[in-house]
Formats: sequence, structure tokens, C-alpha cells
Amino acid sequence: MLGLYMNGDFVIGGLFSIHYILRSEQNTYTRPQLRFARAMEFTIHEINNRTDLLPGITLGYQIHDSCAAVPMSVKVAFQFANGIEPFYNDTDSCSKSAAAAVPAVVGESNSSPSISMTGMLGLFGIPQVSYYATCACLSDKRQYPAFLRTVPSDHYQAAALAKMVKHFGWTWIGAVRSDTDYGNYGMASFLKAAQEEGICVEYSESYYRTQPRSKLERVANVIRRSTARVIVAFVHTGDMKFLLEELAKQPPPPLQWIGSFWIIDPELLRFNMCAGAIGFGIPRSVIPGLREFLLDLSPAQALKSPLLTEFWESSFSCSLKGSSEGARKCNGSEDIRALQNPYTDTSQLRITNLVYKATYAIAHAIHGVICNDTQCDKILFTVLHFIPLQILNQLKRVNFTTKNGYQVTFDSNGDPIAVYELINWQFEKDGSIDFLSAGWGDRPRYSTTLEVLICFNVFQAPRSVCSESCPPGTRKAVQKGKPVCCYDCIPCAEGEISNKTDSLNCAQCPPEFWPNAQRHSCLPKPVEFLSWDDTLSIILTVFSITGAFIAVCVAAVFYKHRTSPIVRANNSELSFLLLFSLTLCFLCSLTFIGRPSKWSCMLRHTAFGITFVLCISCVLGKTIVVLMAFRATLPGSNAMKWFGPSQQRLSVLAFTLIQVLICVLWLTISPPLPFKNPKHYKEKIILECGLGSPVGFWAVLGYIGFLALLCFVLAFLARKLPDNFNEARFITFSMLIFCAVWVSFIPAYVSSPGKFTVAVEIFAILASSFGLIICIFAPKCFIIVFRPEQNTKKHIMGKAPSKSL
Repeated sequence: MLGLYMNGDFVIGGLFSIHYILRSEQNTYTRPQLRFARAMEFTIHEINNRTDLLPGITLGYQIHDSCAAVPMSVKVAFQFANGIEPFYNDTDSCSKSAAAAVPAVVGESNSSPSISMTGMLGLFGIPQVSYYATCACLSDKRQYPAFLRTVPSDHYQAAALAKMVKHFGWTWIGAVRSDTDYGNYGMASFLKAAQEEGICVEYSESYYRTQPRSKLERVANVIRRSTARVIVAFVHTGDMKFLLEELAKQPPPPLQWIGSFWIIDPELLRFNMCAGAIGFGIPRSVIPGLREFLLDLSPAQALKSPLLTEFWESSFSCSLKGSSEGARKCNGSEDIRALQNPYTDTSQLRITNLVYKATYAIAHAIHGVICNDTQCDKILFTVLHFIPLQILNQLKRVNFTTKNGYQVTFDSNGDPIAVYELINWQFEKDGSIDFLSAGWGDRPRYSTTLEVLICFNVFQAPRSVCSESCPPGTRKAVQKGKPVCCYDCIPCAEGEISNKTDSLNCAQCPPEFWPNAQRHSCLPKPVEFLSWDDTLSIILTVFSITGAFIAVCVAAVFYKHRTSPIVRANNSELSFLLLFSLTLCFLCSLTFIGRPSKWSCMLRHTAFGITFVLCISCVLGKTIVVLMAFRATLPGSNAMKWFGPSQQRLSVLAFTLIQVLICVLWLTISPPLPFKNPKHYKEKIILECGLGSPVGFWAVLGYIGFLALLCFVLAFLARKLPDNFNEARFITFSMLIFCAVWVSFIPAYVSSPGKFTVAVEIFAILASSFGLIICIFAPKCFIIVFRPEQNTKKHIMGKAPSKSL
């Protein structure tokens, strides 16, 4: 079995993947792992040369090659546990070959072999300090009580990667992992963290280097066909190499690679398709004296170990003492310092420093068990079966700083403080790709303070989303059967807004607000009322003033011809009072125009109700006078005695006072007040006068209707009375128009929206007022002005009765 060995008072075990198996028939040599193994050898020599650590004690080592295979790791674990020598000697007895078990082990580099090893070593309490097994599962001390490590758990790396992906706005990604404990557990941690960050995964594929090549080809095809432009790879370096080689045969569109620890492997820098890759790696370090130790290797020293012999012969393509058939013999001119390979490259000491810290941790634990302030007790060498468990307990408590300035300590899970270096692959001036440190990350957060220095596969950070962001004014609606990152942008419903990007829901605007056209903010609803500058208001105002002017003109004509028979015959006193009330009716419509206020709302309804009752009372008085006058012409009748001028005035006053009383009760109990009505229109508010008490409003209208109907009935009865200027016919027509207007007003008033409700009411007032003044006064004015010859007593008294209706 290939390895490195040295005796000592305490022999520390070491396990490294110096070779790894691609297929069952292949065995490939890896120089970086040899450097890691020799780093452990260097560290033990450095410790042995110190006087402050394990004084008088010599450490030895048994360094084995696991070939990155679980069976080999288990086999070596058995050897470490029961003390069997690495080479079988048929001259020794079993009892003689039994040696003391190692007190502690450095290794392994991979998670799966480490899991297998610690399951075995933990039974004997032998602590295992891994330098590169990152699986988060190994933090479970119930399953792996004897496992510690100097590399951070993948749990922290996965969380940091998820935060970085979220930082750049990549919500649609692909995921590839090694089909091992490292890849499966690491990707599971990442996917959990990514889900918490709102990141969706288009695909998640796995592959292992020993699986059939068809599996690798399928994974490569999935990557080529995907729409995600960002791919997160939790992959072993060896697996990553094969995947990139397969993709290079038919390169996919430019991808942004997010890497785990393969990001720090210099052997992968030759793949230009990974330019711009970002990931977290072990921070670089410097180990004084290591380079000189690695280069202090002569042919004679290489022959002492089959492992070093293989390294020498493969590096210089020559044979040491005929150990390699068919190759030239090494002639002594080989210069190891002239080599340019991972073994001699100490510019990127990352994992090597973790080996350095792991070896020192074991040495400090041994020191804590057998040494006091000044010396170490060698008597404890004879009770070796107690030592491993004591060393394990001491390992959990170590806290020291290495010679190159790194603190070493373990938490309750056997994990170190997580410190990462943010790595970015960038092109050099000569066209090659190299690592660039773009920032630092520590547990539980990471920082990209040098984010401006990050280069991507393209000139700027790529976009990788399943669906573009939904702008304000829309909400996200998840597409059926797809991840939450795949959605449609649905405009907010009527009356709702969203004021931020990618809103899940739209918010309802407050009652007095309405969304703008883009539906991303609520604006106050415009308040609408029948204002003075409205075209409809101007038209109604003109008609109102015109009507009042006509009424005044008629009154002037009547006053000028007040002594004429036609004026005197038609009760001039009630006529003037009727004209006055009609003037008020025309003018009261103006109170309905303009912004409603507390006083205008009370004025408009009471003024309307009282003036119209006054008007109808005068018409009713005139109608009664006509009937009484006819009764007075009958023999023996004294009807006019009971309805003379005084009675006429009192009747008008009485009818009007009843309406005044109704209005006072209305204003006292529940007056009409202005209020904002949001119901008619969704996008605006109607400022109108509320009825207050609907009973009061309909009582006012009902009383007016009652008087109008009574007047109509009496006028209809008096329509055939003998008189050429009998007013009953004209009153009948006027009341017919009045009733028709107000009967049609009711449904129009109830159904008219907003300001048109007020306009309908004004129109009803004006129409009924015009009906009265035209039907009652127009014929008289026509005769007075254009037919003065008919304005005589003789004509009035001598003319035959007019035709009936």
C-alpha cells in the first residue's frame, strides 16, 4: 500500500486521496493531494522541532492513500483502529504485528469516505479531524461524535451561495451536483436556502464519475436546453472536470457558473466557458518553510517511499533504478525546482493550510492530555487505550493560533468558524483565466465589498429569471404547474393598485381615492357637483333668469293695464301675487347650482317647497274665485260673501303656512345636509345634498302635489262656465302640465346619477313654472298688447261662451 511512514512516540494517522479511480480499470495520480500529504509530514516535523509543544515527545505518522474510494477508506480505518501494520509480514505472529492504535487521524478529503471512516473510528473513540469533508451531515454529533474538521460545513457555504444568487437578482437557476454525500447534502442545503430567498430551480441533476457516460451526456443536454442562464454546481472537482469536458463538445449558450469548492481548483481554469464563475473558496494562506520542504526532495529520498518514487518518475518521465519499465533512467540532472505542477505551486495554499491546522489541533490535544506547563508524562504511553477518548475530549476544547496566524477552535458540532473567500474567474492580459479574490464572507453573512471588481461571462451580470418582474400596477399570478418564479403579470382590478415591483396582491384604494391610469397609486377622487361654470348650469341659469324676467315683465304689463277689464276680471290681486311667486320659483332654481353647503342644502329645498306652495295656492284661489263668481250670479246666491278678498288672502296664507310648518319640522328633525356620494361612480365622488329625512322631502313634494291635484280638479269642473275670459280652461292646462312634469320627475329623479339629479330637479321647477306662466298669463298679455280692441267690458260680457274642452 502506497503511503508515507515515520515512527514516533505517538503515530498520527493520515488519509489522503492521492489517487482516484475513474473506472474500475483506471487509477489516476493527483499531485495536489500529494502536497497535502506532505504538508502533514512537514507539520509533524515542525512540531517535533518545537520545545513549547510536546517537549520530549516525538510524533510519527502513517499516511495512507484512500484512492477516493469508500472501501479503501474503511480498510484503512480498520488498520488505524486495531493497530495492524500496513504491510503483512509472514515472519511475525499476529500478536507481534499488533501495535498501538493511532490516537487520532487527519483526513479524509471527501465526505463519503469520511462518513464511512468516522463510523468505524468513533466506535473506539478515535477522533478524526478532516481537512476537506464539508458535508453538513457530519455536524450531527449523535451520529458522528468523534468527527471534527478544519473546513467549514457546507451549510454555511450553501447559505452564502443562496444569498449571493439572490443579491444579483437570479431567481431562475439550474442545479448540478455530485451524486455523493457531499453533493446531495450540499445541494439540499442550498435548495432549502434558495427557497427561503425566493429562488426557483429549473432543474436539479446529479452525476458521479463512475456512472455510465450516458448519464453524463443526459445531464449535459439538460444544461444545453435549459432557459436558466445561471447554474449552481455542488460538484467534486473530478466530476466537474468530466462535466465541462462533455459540455465543451457542444458548448451551451453563455452560462454564469456558481461554484462550490471546485472554484479554487487551478486544473479547471483551462475551461473558458467558465469565465466569470463566482464561488466561495477556502482563503489563501502562507505556510513558512513549506515550499522549501516540498522542494527538498532528492532521488535518494524519493526511493525511500514508493509514493515519492512514483511522483518523481511521473514528473520527470524517467526511472529510478529500473523501477519503471520502458522509461529512461534518471541521470541526476532532474531539478524539482524547475517543475511547474500543483505539487510545487504554493501560491494558492488553501486546503494545504487546513491540513496544517488539523495536524496542529491533534498535537495540541495530545499536549493537553499528557503534558503540564513544563513537561510531558511518558508513563501515559503504556495506557494507549485511554488516550484516544481523552484526546477527543481535549480536541473539542482546543483554542490556539498557528505559527502563520490562524486561530483554530471547534464549536459544539466540531466545526470551525466559517470564513470564505469570494472567488471570481477573470481573464488575464495574455488571455488565460486566473482566480481573483473579490471579497470575503464569514458566518452567518457574506459581503461583496469589492463587487465592482467582479467580472461575468458577459460584460454585465446576466439576467436569469423565469418571468420578468411585474411592474407596479400589476400583480403576480403563478402559472399552473410551474414554480412560483414563473408567473403572469395581471393588471390590478378596478379600484386596486400595487405600488411596488412583483406585488403578490393588489390593495384596494380607500373609499375616497381611485387608482391612476397606471394603477400604481391612489389619487383623491374628483368631487363632482353642478358648478356654475358647467355648461348645463349655464343653460339652466339662463332659463331661470329668463323665466323670472318674463314674470316681472308680465307683472309690469298687468300693472300698467291694471284698470283694464281683462285684468280686473281675473282677480288682479291674486294675479300679482301669483306672478311674484312665479318669479321666486324661477329664481329658487339657482339655489340648486354651485357647491352644496349646509345652508344652501337647507335653503334650496325649503325655498322650492314654500314658493311652489305659494304659487299653487294662488292658482287654487283663482280657481275657487271663478267657481264662487259663477255661483254668485245665480238668483239668491251670496257665495262671494264667503270668499271675498280677505278670505282669498287667508286661504293663500293658510295653505302656505302648512308647507312652512312641514319644512320647519323637516329642518328640525333631520335637515338636508351635503354629503359625498361614492356609489354612483367608482372613479369620482358626487357632492350632493342629502335628503336628511326622506319623509320630510316626500311630504313637501306630496303636499305640493295634493294642492296641484285639487286645483286641477276644481279647474276641470269650472272649464265650461260662461265667461269669454274664463281662467278655468287655462288653469286646467297649466295644472295638467304641472302634474305631468312632476309625475315624470319622480322616476327621473330617482334614476339620474350624480349632478344630473340636481339638473332634473331644476328642469322640473323651470318646466312647471313656464307651464303656469304661459298657460295662465300668455293669453291675457296677448290680448292686452296685440288685441286691445278685445280688452273691453262689452266684449267680455257680450261674447258667447267658448267651446268646451
